[in-house]
Amino acid sequence: MSAWNDFNDAEQQQSFDLMPKGTSARVRMTVKPGGYDDPSQGWVGGYATQSFDTGSIYLACEFVVLEGEYAKRKLWSNVGLHSPKGATWGNMGRTFIRAALNSARNVLPQDSSPQAAAARRIEGFHELDGLEFAARIDQEKDSRGDLRNVVRIAIEPDQPEYASLMGVASKVARPGSGGGNSGAPAQATPVSAHIRASAPAPAPTQQRAVTGKPAWAQ
Repeated sequence: MSAWNDFNDAEQQQSFDLMPKGTSARVRMTVKPGGYDDPSQGWVGGYATQSFDTGSIYLACEFVVLEGEYAKRKLWSNVGLHSPKGATWGNMGRTFIRAALNSARNVLPQDSSPQAAAARRIEGFHELDGLEFAARIDQEKDSRGDLRNVVRIAIEPDQPEYASLMGVASKVARPGSGGGNSGAPAQATPVSAHIRASAPAPAPTQQRAVTGKPAWAQ
């Protein structure tokens, strides 16, 4: 254990330059409890937060990038639940949560099967706390006018980069394949396993080759 006054082995400061707008990354979402409950809405457990200034209700979320060039970087965004100004903010929050569940549970957005519908239901906000999904990083100005990174959009399984970010077999329909719904949102086969299963077997004389990821305005 290092001496308390010796900081030579402490980690060096990391750059906090903004991630480029449009960066795709796998993230883990954590809901920071705000202590607000409304049992009539099903909002229990103290996960929601109420703004003292506007009266709006939201989920205060932290997103951690899990892999890649920006691994361990953190972002903060609010997911709207209710605004006294109208339904728009809450509807935007519902849209984001739907997409995040599709992304986390590998369900195509157009899938209307009973299994897909069940995957888009939650028992409570605790199911969103720790949710891992693919996201597109955006930029916006904070209250001081400085740019910051935020998460506005979840990348769903019908988007090309989804499979590599989440490590699953692609569900993007190929031309002439007929498309269709995804069916049951079961655990998808990892990409590596899919490739091994679909690749032709090598000839007996061949040597097998070695083969060596929303802060919305109130």
